[in-house]
Order: sequence, then structure tokens, then C-alpha cells
Amino acid sequence: MPHVVVKMYPADSEEQKVKLSSEITKVIMSVTGKPDAAVSIRIDEVSEDKWMQEVYNKEIIPHLDDLYKKPGY
Repeated sequence: MPHVVVKMYPADSEEQKVKLSSEITKVIMSVTGKPDAAVSIRIDEVSEDKWMQEVYNKEIIPHLDDLYKKPGY
């Protein structure tokens, strides 16, 4: 606890994904008080041409009322 799944366009590098997961972990630890060992993060890369169909239409639109941060597109 907690487990985070990040869906994003393909990263520029493996280092970018490592840095992103490290920064997310730091924020989670700071806000929740949970230790590093309690945090898990998965990054799912979705190509731009599949984003609307696979992520926006299936995961964002049906859950708009549950999103704490809504997209602006």
C-alpha cells in the first residue's frame, strides 16, 4: 500500500521512467507517511495513436467523477 499505475506515452528513456517512479515514491512517502518498502509503481506505456481508445475512452471518461486530477484535453 499504495500501488500506483502510471499510463503515459512511451518514455524517452529507461532513466526517465526510473526518475519518475522515484519522484512519485518520494511524494507518496511524504504525504502518507508510508515507508519506501510499502510503495509499488508500474508504468504502462501507451502509444499516442492508441491513447484515446485504450486509456481516455476506457479509463478516464467512465471515471471522471472519481478523478482527483482531470485532464484538460
